[in-house]
Amino acid sequence: MTTTTPTTAVNTAGGPPARPLGKPFGRSRLTSRGIANAVVLIAALYTMLPALWLVLASTKNADALFGSDIFSLGDFSFARNLSDLFSMDGGLYGEWYVNSLLYAVVGALVGSLISVSAGYAFDKYEFRHKEKLFGLVLTGVMVPPTVLALPLYLVASNVGMVNTFWAVFIPVLFNPFGVYLARLLSSGYVPNEVLEASRMDGAGELQTYFRVSLRMLGPGFVTVFLFQLTAIWNNFFLPMVMLSDQHLYPLSLGLYTWNSAATVSPEYYPLVVIGSLLAVVPLIAAFVLLQRYWKSGLTAGSVK
Repeated sequence: MTTTTPTTAVNTAGGPPARPLGKPFGRSRLTSRGIANAVVLIAALYTMLPALWLVLASTKNADALFGSDIFSLGDFSFARNLSDLFSMDGGLYGEWYVNSLLYAVVGALVGSLISVSAGYAFDKYEFRHKEKLFGLVLTGVMVPPTVLALPLYLVASNVGMVNTFWAVFIPVLFNPFGVYLARLLSSGYVPNEVLEASRMDGAGELQTYFRVSLRMLGPGFVTVFLFQLTAIWNNFFLPMVMLSDQHLYPLSLGLYTWNSAATVSPEYYPLVVIGSLLAVVPLIAAFVLLQRYWKSGLTAGSVK
């Protein structure tokens, strides 16, 4: 009886041996790709399930919200919940929304300009104790914001800013992580040769920064802005420490007070759910509208 064994192709060019004949080509690659796609699909479903629950729960009234058919399309009360949301407690939710926009959007714009300017200075200029000062910035990155809430409250109390708009707005303007990220982005986006050419043309340092460097740092600025916007929008502990006037609350703190009151007054539960749904809309809109900028900002300096 004659037996056959798989043969191996001979490489006469002296290179690495060719693959054995008869072995299915690409099967292991297809298998690994299928496993990776399955893992990504499961992770996406796991991530989207709470969002789906939030969308469906926002259409329910207080009775249907605690029923077992939360994923059904019955008991549709979205319009009524939306009307009750903006009329409850004299329209406090609308005030909270405006406050969050002021804290987050204006604060992120001003804070991003500060962070990008500081990171640009650390990257492009030489001055005494430069690296030591940058080390202090990195130390600030490692300090949790909740640790700073009590010292910030004591400082605000001494200057008479407790329970004011500025008690929450001013601390969020300074972001050590934004300075660190801006320095990395500056090194990747702004070549030193461009700055030298601008100076040779007679431009001053401020003129060079605003007319040349800041334009080249556009994607990096958007990246820092989105990070800071998300952090300020989700800020909770600092407003809770600083504010006692409900008319100054951001959305995070306002919805928390309603959720606490819902244990006594269940009519607040649908309002908290639909209020939480509307609260994520600005963040989604910001990331969708600015995605082409922040994607390129995250890859700055990856190719040299």
